[in-house]
Amino acid sequence: MTSPFVILSDEFRRMLGPAPKLNLLSSDFTFAEGVCWVPRGQFLVVSDFPNDRIMKWSEQEGLSVFRQPANTANGNTVDAEGRVLSCLTRARSIVRQEHDGTLTTIADRYDGRRFTSPNDIVVKSDGSIWFTDPDYGFLCPPPAFGHGEKPEQDRNRVYRVAPDTHEVSVASEEFDKPNGIAFSPDESVLYVGDTGFTHGAFRPHQIVAFDVAAEGSVLKNGRIFTVIEPWVPDGFRVDDQGNLFVTCGDGIQVFSPRGQLLGKILTPETAGNCSFGMSDLQTLFIGATRSLWSIRLNTTGAR
Repeated sequence: MTSPFVILSDEFRRMLGPAPKLNLLSSDFTFAEGVCWVPRGQFLVVSDFPNDRIMKWSEQEGLSVFRQPANTANGNTVDAEGRVLSCLTRARSIVRQEHDGTLTTIADRYDGRRFTSPNDIVVKSDGSIWFTDPDYGFLCPPPAFGHGEKPEQDRNRVYRVAPDTHEVSVASEEFDKPNGIAFSPDESVLYVGDTGFTHGAFRPHQIVAFDVAAEGSVLKNGRIFTVIEPWVPDGFRVDDQGNLFVTCGDGIQVFSPRGQLLGKILTPETAGNCSFGMSDLQTLFIGATRSLWSIRLNTTGAR
């Protein structure tokens, strides 16, 4: 049997430990996205957007429905209070699920015009919400994924939502199709995936890094962090050492903070998103098309 691990560095060998094992948790998805650990409840949420639902997995109860219908939810994250925030493709908005189960719309437009199709999301420690808004929801036909409505925005952007006022501002528009998004552990760097498709080929297929200005709301010095092969970078997470765990065509590719490819965790199908979880944040959960996987690692997800 072929090993699911490609070891390219001693650091990745250390992360894997002496007996790494990739575990299949479920194969009940059509496309697993928005993988996100919810510490408050000690469970995982996973978007299954072709089936218009968000699923929930826990070690005690296995897989169940978290929310359905879900307005084609894609990326998910949690805020400091443990509430789940979701990017809704069909509803073209950012919503927060309160502890009583009700939904609050956090943002649905910029400059009076509706978002195109919010994709992935992260919450900064100051409470600000950052999310990507490519035009996949317009390009992909409904009802399985897209909404098919002509974009009201003239650009694909990364947006920032202010923590108290929920005022929406543009963080960056230097992208073809901004996708995955994550901060470095100290929040001094913001990483954004750019996943275009031009002339029958995946271009660009890269992760862009920005320095976050001292005031915490301005991005500077945008540069290419790494180029991903095969396919494009989708969702990604960062460990407490600043290493990036990037989902893409062959599974998880792991990069050092300097952009060095350390190794790979191969999955049978294209991986769409991942999240560190369990009480010590040392289990990596991977959504890979129809399946959900986990692997115990000798590294800890950034808090």
